[in-house]
Amino acid sequence: MRVLSGIQPTGNLHLGNYLGAIRNWVKMQDEMDAQSQCFFFLADMHSITVHEGREQRLANVREMAAALVACGIDPDRSVLFNQARVPAHAELCWLLNGTARIGWLNRMTQFKDKAGKNREGVSIGLYVYPVLQAADVLLYQATHVPVGEDQKQHLELTRDIAIKFNTDFEREVFTLPDPIIPKETARIMSLRDGSAKMSKSDPSDQSRINLTDDDDAIAQKVRKAKTDPEPLPSEAKGLEGRPEAQNLVGIYAAMSGTSPDAVCAQFAGQGFGAFKPALADLLVSSLHPIRERYVALKDDHAALDAILVKGAKKASAAAEPTLRAAYDAMGLMR
Repeated sequence: MRVLSGIQPTGNLHLGNYLGAIRNWVKMQDEMDAQSQCFFFLADMHSITVHEGREQRLANVREMAAALVACGIDPDRSVLFNQARVPAHAELCWLLNGTARIGWLNRMTQFKDKAGKNREGVSIGLYVYPVLQAADVLLYQATHVPVGEDQKQHLELTRDIAIKFNTDFEREVFTLPDPIIPKETARIMSLRDGSAKMSKSDPSDQSRINLTDDDDAIAQKVRKAKTDPEPLPSEAKGLEGRPEAQNLVGIYAAMSGTSPDAVCAQFAGQGFGAFKPALADLLVSSLHPIRERYVALKDDHAALDAILVKGAKKASAAAEPTLRAAYDAMGLMR
């Protein structure tokens, strides 16, 4: 079994990043047997679809690497690297552009969502972004890819590209990856608006819990989080139509490893005056050691770069046979 997953190095990591992806990565790593392997990469090549200054991009990659290690990704057990250090990603993407079809890319809903009404003004990179995603996966002969609801379509495209390439060139060059749907995928919403995802782009810092927030800041943000005047129900279905309450209960459940039903049963009939302090205590105790490790590591650029270089060497070695086979299948001499 070979698992691959990537994450954009966006900076300003928050609770949503941790519970939505990073914690699941750590769990997969820890559950791998001796014959299996995890490849986790920072998708800095994908980040160029949005203009960003050089220094900011460098800082984002290092900060994300620090966060992953602080959260429990072990560079000795998993292959952790940034995409740009493995040129094979870009090479294979170009080769796969000959296999991918315009009609397939036209159906990608994420492009439509991100481009909005300004389709003529966005970069070509945003349009062909899914082909690079396919290259990311196929390059390592990944057997499994963790996906959320918004990424299922991209994995289906990856499989379509692999099938067409293998068929066109009459060789089984690429493995068809299967999805992993994490059992515990928390969708964390804004503390100020239960209908919007927690995001670093929200202008209000009160809307999110950053991994760098100190204990007092976490407690204060939870205390000021938007709620409603009703007490908590005895079952999670009683939270329907109460997005802010549902969000806070969901955060408590995700951090404590229980279910929303169990949280509701524990706090049934109590108001948020009682629930919020309990949630704050849980978040503080859980995030404090992560923050300590993150803060200690994030400014040690030499150590972070060494981790990423080491991972890139392993990734390049794993990628080379696939890239060589793709060139050979197409009759390209290198």
